[in-house]
Amino acid sequence: MFTAADFIPNKYTSTIENGNFEWSAPSNIALVKYWGKKDNQIPANPSVSFTLNNCKTITKLGFEKRVNQNSFSFDLLFEGKPKEDFKPKIQKFLERVEVYLPFLKDYHFTIDTQNTFPHSSGIASSASGMAALAMNFMSLEKLLNPEMTEDYFYQKASFLARLGSGSACRSVKGNVVVWGNQANIKGSTDLFGVEFPYSIHENFKNYQDTILLVDKGEKQVSSTVGHDLMHNHPYAERRFAQAHENLDKLISVFESGDLEEFIKVVESEALTLHAMMMTSMPYFILMKPNTLQIINAIWKFRNETQIPVCFTLDAGANVHVLYPENVSDKVLQFIQDELVVFCQNRQYICDKIGAGSIAL
Repeated sequence: MFTAADFIPNKYTSTIENGNFEWSAPSNIALVKYWGKKDNQIPANPSVSFTLNNCKTITKLGFEKRVNQNSFSFDLLFEGKPKEDFKPKIQKFLERVEVYLPFLKDYHFTIDTQNTFPHSSGIASSASGMAALAMNFMSLEKLLNPEMTEDYFYQKASFLARLGSGSACRSVKGNVVVWGNQANIKGSTDLFGVEFPYSIHENFKNYQDTILLVDKGEKQVSSTVGHDLMHNHPYAERRFAQAHENLDKLISVFESGDLEEFIKVVESEALTLHAMMMTSMPYFILMKPNTLQIINAIWKFRNETQIPVCFTLDAGANVHVLYPENVSDKVLQFIQDELVVFCQNRQYICDKIGAGSIAL
C-alpha cells in the first residue's frame, strides 16, 4: 500500500547543471465528480474522468544551478510574457512539493507555459497546467536518479500534480482515469490517478466531447471555496456514498458498452454537483439560463432521435456534450443547428478522449 512517504527520495546518484524539458498535459472531464476534500488534497470521494486530447497546456521548463539556495527562484511566462499573478500559485505548489523534490531550491527555473484553448474560455486550466509542470519536474528528477522506473515516474508525477490541483492527477495518464480509493478498482488510491484497469467497450473508444462555451468569464466560485463548502454540508455523506455507487456502476458500463446506463450516471453526477452548490451555505447557482436551455435541448433531441448524446458540467456554466464517435456527424449538425445560439459568441471546442501527457 502506497503512502506519501514512498515519494520522498533518497540521495540522488547524478548531478546536472542546466537544461530544459517540454511537456504537454491535457485537461480532463470528470464523469463521477470529486467534490469535497480532506487535508493535503485528499479527495472526499473517488472520481473517474475522460482525459481530453485537444484542450491542453504546453509547458517548457528551463533550469540552471545556482549558488544561493535559501529560497525558490523562478520566472513565470504565460504565452511568452511575464505573468506575475500566476506566481503565488506556483510558489504555493513548490512549498507543498519540496519535501518530495528536495532539489527545487538548487536551481533557478524558467517556466514558460501556454494553453491550446483560450485562457478566458472558462475551461479549467489548473488541471492541465499543474500536470504539465509536474511532468517537467519529474523529468529533471529522473536525470538526478536515472534508475527510476517508468511506473514510479508516472505515479509520482500524478501525486505531485494532485498537490497543485486535485483533478490534475487525472491529466497525467490517458483515456479513462480513476482517482480515489474504490474497493472494486484494483490499484486505486487517494494519492494519485490510475488508468482504469479493466476492459473498456468499443462504444467508449474515441468518445467525443464538444465543449459549449456558455460563459467565458472568471469562475464565480473558486474550486477551493467550492470544495470547502462540503464541510458540514447537510447532504455531504450521502453524496460521497453516491459517488462510490456510481463509480461501481461505471465499471460494468465500461465493460458492457451500455450507453443508456452511462448517460444516466453521467448526467445525474453533473446535476448532483450543482445541487451540492445550491444547497451549501453560502449557496451558489453556477449554471446560466443558457446552460438550462442546452440541457433541455439535448434531452429533447435524444428523446426524438434515440441518439446516445448526453451532457456533463464542471463547476461552471459551460456544457460538455458527450457522444460516441459513430454519431458525430448527426450530433455536430444538431449542435450547429440548435445549440451554438446559446454559446457566448457562438463558440465551442471539439475534443475527444486523449492519451495523457506527452514529452515534446
